[in-house]
Amino acid sequence: MLNDHNDDRLVEMCFKSYYQALHRYAYAMLKNNEEAGDAVQAVFLKIWEKRIHLIKDQGIRAYLYTAVHHHCLNIKRQQRTQEKRLADYREPGVININQLISKESYNRIMNCIDQLPEQCRLVFTKSRFEQKTYNQIAAELDISVKTVEVHMGKALRILRLKLSDILWITFLYNTFTCFSN
Repeated sequence: MLNDHNDDRLVEMCFKSYYQALHRYAYAMLKNNEEAGDAVQAVFLKIWEKRIHLIKDQGIRAYLYTAVHHHCLNIKRQQRTQEKRLADYREPGVININQLISKESYNRIMNCIDQLPEQCRLVFTKSRFEQKTYNQIAAELDISVKTVEVHMGKALRILRLKLSDILWITFLYNTFTCFSN
């Protein structure tokens, strides 16, 4: 095994040598250029953070392709889960709660989100609209996961307070549908 000093140079060399080919490989799986780049970068970041000791000329290429492959499979699994949730949500005969919220209420909700403090709004929208995990948000914004949790908690408290009447209607709807089944 190589020492840490050599590991740093090896990771950098591997990044320069394999990034484009790994990106093409990830793109073939994900069919999304940005997600492919994120997947490859996540693998290299994992190697860098954990200081995985790589053995020179003994499977570095295979390790990288396997790691990117598994990372892409995880992304695809998350996408399928989200698609299934959306399909279940849009099942015929089921009333979509969004259909019950008037355009005025929708605008009010979006206005309240826009009024959140900048960092809270950024964390909230990445979590709720982009479906990113707290770890992904923390890495993207270069903040700790705990800070992401604090911003999400603050955003949710503010929105709950400002939108309590809309939330009450949603609660009543959910309660009614539970008892009517």
